[in-house]
Amino acid sequence: MLRRTLMTTAALGLGLALTGGAALAAGMDHVKACFVYVGPIGDGGWTYQHHQGALAVQEAFGDKVEVQWQESVPEGADAERVLTQMALGGCNIIFTTSFGYMDPTNAVAAKFPDVKFEHATGFMRNSENVSTYNARFYEGRAVQGTIAGRMTKSNKIGYIASFPIPEVVMGINSYYLHAKKVNPDVELSVVWAYTWFDPAKEADAAKALIDQGVDVIASHTDSTAPLAEAAKTNGAVIGFGQASDMAEYKDGPRVSSIIDNWAPYYVKRVGALLDGSYAQADAWEGIAGGEVGIGEITAAVPAEVKAEAEAMRDAIAAGTYHPFTGPINKQDGSAWLAEGQTAPDGDLLGMDFYVEGITGDIPK
Repeated sequence: MLRRTLMTTAALGLGLALTGGAALAAGMDHVKACFVYVGPIGDGGWTYQHHQGALAVQEAFGDKVEVQWQESVPEGADAERVLTQMALGGCNIIFTTSFGYMDPTNAVAAKFPDVKFEHATGFMRNSENVSTYNARFYEGRAVQGTIAGRMTKSNKIGYIASFPIPEVVMGINSYYLHAKKVNPDVELSVVWAYTWFDPAKEADAAKALIDQGVDVIASHTDSTAPLAEAAKTNGAVIGFGQASDMAEYKDGPRVSSIIDNWAPYYVKRVGALLDGSYAQADAWEGIAGGEVGIGEITAAVPAEVKAEAEAMRDAIAAGTYHPFTGPINKQDGSAWLAEGQTAPDGDLLGMDFYVEGITGDIPK
């Protein structure tokens, strides 16, 4: 069921009246901002953080906006139905917050040219009213990889992957490269869960890694299940919060986290509709822009490792270090980046290969 907050019937009527292109060019008195979530807002990870961004919009603009959302929308035909319903229901801007919404977003946007559509982590902008936005999660993986390489006792680290898309593959590569950089003996095992949010599957993936002797686990799925499994090992396995801080595990296996902070982008884009400055965009920010945060590194991490990880975070933020800096070869040994060369964004956004040293194949 669609849910909404803090909007009177009279204000809603005014918002609907201002959906035309001329009105948008002049700015709007009220905006109805709508969000489509792939998981529940209580997932403790990805969707939770997007919802925090939506709530930040409400806080920033008060009664100038209505915020509406729908949780747990499957990626496919259901998404197209929900998007159509939102567009017909008077949403001025619709944020679709998962990669698998890319085709439905572009299909519905073509039918509603006066509605603005914003797609998270995608690359297709088939209509002028479609924008895309992403975060450079691979920067956070470089920090996590540094910690993993230093902290592993078995020299076996693991990664729970969701789907074989470039965003996930570049995270795996960054994590491994930086673990290998500080620990040449490290080996990486990847388990593909084929889900964004399914605590049971995520727990099974964590168990499989632990059974292989992995003692540090990173994940690109949305629940706290991997940390819950790590917590059962009495300190033998550590891990990281994913998408949100997952602070409830700070006294256990969670040693740091990647925190997705969507609030600045959401506030900026809704604000642009209000003031008339809105334009199509393709945004990709990271640690420097505040979209990627590194959660507190706990006392379980030795001081020198913490300092090393924080120095990497700070260098990335300052622009003096890029996580993909050559020499780096592809998995088959062929050259990718020469000494000192940094990866072009196009290479990263289309990444479909492992780097040298990772065993196994990327599913097709």
